[in-house]
Formats: sequence, C-alpha cells, structure tokens
Amino acid sequence: MLDVPRLINLRAQKDHFFKTHPQSPLSSAQKTRFTHLEYFPPMPRLVYEVTLIPHEEQSDVPIQTSTGETRWYRRYGWFAFTVDGHDARLTVYQTPHGLFLPFVDALAGQETYPAGRYLEPVELDETRLLVDFNEAYNPYCAYSPYYSCPITPAENHLKVAIRAGEKLPTGDWLSAE
Repeated sequence: MLDVPRLINLRAQKDHFFKTHPQSPLSSAQKTRFTHLEYFPPMPRLVYEVTLIPHEEQSDVPIQTSTGETRWYRRYGWFAFTVDGHDARLTVYQTPHGLFLPFVDALAGQETYPAGRYLEPVELDETRLLVDFNEAYNPYCAYSPYYSCPITPAENHLKVAIRAGEKLPTGDWLSAE
C-alpha cells in the first residue's frame, strides 16, 4: 500500500538535500538555481509485493559504469509482475549494502533518465519483496559527470512504461556551471 504523505515527505527531503547538503551531486552554481526534482504523481498501482525467485547460480556479474569502470554485483534473483496488462520481469542484484534493482523503462530518454533508474527493494521475508516504483530514483550521474554509476544491464530493460518515481531532470539549473 502506498503511503502518499510519506512519499511526498521523502521527495521534499531529497529536494532539500540536493539544494543544501555538501554531499549533494549538484555544483554550487546548480544549487543556487535548483528548485526541485521532477516526479511522476504518486501511483498506488505501481507498488508490488512480489515473489523473489532465486537465481539457480547466484554468481557475481560485471556491470559497466558511466565512466567505463567495471563493478561486480551478485545476480541474486528475479521477479515477474504486470504493468498495464503487460508482463515484465526484472533481475535483482545483491551488494554489500543490500538489494539493488536498476531498470530502464519504455520512457527512457523521453520522460525518464536514458541510462535507467534505481530502486532498493525491501525484503519482506526470504521469498517476498516490496517493490515500490514510486521510489525509483535517478543515479547521481544524471546530475553530474563526476559520478560513476552502474549502467542498467540489458536483462533489466523493460518494454513497458513505469510512470512512477523520478523523471528526467529538467530546468535551467542543470546547465549552471
């Protein structure tokens, strides 16, 4: 179930972080012009409780980054879901910090970041995950070339639109030097 007030609060906190925090991915000039990130409206139907199917061979796989480096992630499991009547499937990766779900949707390059967005699914128990696409976010490399971000693997490119979470960044603050 989507907690809309919580989601709105999280978005406001993120905007404040981007505008004011020293660890914000924005430059000082960008912070001066920054007002807020762009988001899709809260979408309760894009919150899923899914069954995680463990990969038979949970091996470490290389994933390229936006700066050409290689990072290693454990191919942990996958889940299937339906969006607007279309079946979809995504692979979940494991990191030392938790679960990682990079994905590219059909809106990439038009309404969403071309290299994809990220999520951290919540483990409900050993076989179930909470996947809330309303919390999908852009990697820091969407805002600055000084960050190295994992590029979404081909297996997580969706043919369906996910109209939830962060949108493609827009505004004159992006070009501020």
